[in-house]
Amino acid sequence: MRNGAKAVIVGGVFAVMVGGAGYGAYNIVSAVSGDGGSVGTTAEKKTGPPSGDEVEETSKKFFAAWKKGDAATAAAETNNAQAARPLLVAYGGQAHITKVKITPGTPAGTTVPFSVSATVSYEGKSKPLAYESELTVVRGKTTGRALVDWQPSVVHPELKTGDTLVTGEAASPPIEAVDRNGVVLTKEKYPSLGPVLDTLRDRYGDKAGGTPGVELAIRHESESAGDTSLVTLAKGEAGKLRTTLSANVQAAAEKAVTRFAESSVVAVQPSTGQVLAVANHRGDAFNAAFQGELAPGSTMKIITAATLIDNGVASMNGPAPCPPTATWQSQTFKNLTGMEPNEGATLANSFMRSCNTAFVKLIDGTEANPLTDESLTTEAQERFGLGKDWKTGIVSFDGSVPASSGPNRAANAIGQGEVQMNPLNMASVTATAITGQFRQPYLVSPKLDNRQLATARGLSSGTAAQLKQMMRLTATGGTAQEAMRNLGGDIGAKTGSSEVDGQKTSDSWFTGFRNDVAAAAMTEEGGHGGDAAGPIVAQVLRAGG
Repeated sequence: MRNGAKAVIVGGVFAVMVGGAGYGAYNIVSAVSGDGGSVGTTAEKKTGPPSGDEVEETSKKFFAAWKKGDAATAAAETNNAQAARPLLVAYGGQAHITKVKITPGTPAGTTVPFSVSATVSYEGKSKPLAYESELTVVRGKTTGRALVDWQPSVVHPELKTGDTLVTGEAASPPIEAVDRNGVVLTKEKYPSLGPVLDTLRDRYGDKAGGTPGVELAIRHESESAGDTSLVTLAKGEAGKLRTTLSANVQAAAEKAVTRFAESSVVAVQPSTGQVLAVANHRGDAFNAAFQGELAPGSTMKIITAATLIDNGVASMNGPAPCPPTATWQSQTFKNLTGMEPNEGATLANSFMRSCNTAFVKLIDGTEANPLTDESLTTEAQERFGLGKDWKTGIVSFDGSVPASSGPNRAANAIGQGEVQMNPLNMASVTATAITGQFRQPYLVSPKLDNRQLATARGLSSGTAAQLKQMMRLTATGGTAQEAMRNLGGDIGAKTGSSEVDGQKTSDSWFTGFRNDVAAAAMTEEGGHGGDAAGPIVAQVLRAGG
């Protein structure tokens, strides 16, 4: 919704009036401890989980106050009245939600499910609002009182910390987002696109030719996220926004990520840089495919191999011995369990088997080796366009390969250390590797808003040819062979697994290409690259090739 729109002004006045009228009640709330208990009470403090009677009584009091629009009293029944009160005030204030009816379900221990039915009314227009949520009753740490454990999702399941509810003229006109062939894209058919479509509407709604409607929406704390519409009271006129996505590839990506929890995938067209698909399967709404910042494991060896080739340190058929261990500046690096050492290995062989020690030994600068702490960073930025402030059309992270000294220099070379990537970055790396040209990925044409896409030198034809051939070998006879099995056409890939502090299982990474499609995926705690991320990428490439 537009800043300063009438709904916000009216809501603001309402909130002030409620604050003024309830000043005494607010003072009472302020004079309690952090978990809602009265200061100075002499009653014996209860311990242990709340009883069934306490759960029923507490939830009943909370529901009763909420239904009446008594935000102060409802907030006082939570363990964080200070955080709860503004959102409860907004519910009946700037959100204009009235006639609230709450129907509790059967408690499951201390958790109470419930359904809400209400009416949203604004300037003579009304629409019903219905949804389901739940709350949990906990024991107050300071007072021992049974209290509602405050989470914004209690008020509405899509609310998160920092969000609020507003009804009024929409911040942006609605959009009809379509794929590259004119197929309509909706969050109902493509759930992963929900946050993406919200952002596209926020950024390009006024450029797509539509007119805003009136709606109840969640306004997110982050300015980079567009409002999430909940109820439309009056439809605006939708403008048509063409994206670079492919409905077929997007459908495959949506299905592929559901196979593994905490997974993300991106597909791009190497010949243009256009994004064909972006999908996430996560417990939150975070677009990790575009915004994630995690160590990419051995998929980073594509960039490292390019660095070695471009600096004359190694070539595809040149020596790259793979010993059992390699020590660099006091830190010892090992290979994956079960990998046979090969002192006579070539760079192609060590690449396709993903030998860590070969790359650690080669990245060490000597008199005959011109590599420095900055070499990997320079290659990543100047050749692959990473860290170049990408303008994809939505919020994205464009990768980070910092110049590192000490053990991190070697760790960076195998995708650990301080390197940070996401599937968008690695799909782009693969696209650059096989074409020799960096084409900044984008989701919406830069002509729509005159964005300046990032540029980079790209790779020589010789370097690109060697990288592409090593990726082909990896897909047909190396660590990616199982995942890429039965894929026709010109194929190549690179696997990766990344060790993360505090995790028992490594993150799974995989990037590959098939003809003019490149894709990369990441599954948190998914194991080896071919275990989880590999099948995701293969499924997407099968649809896109």
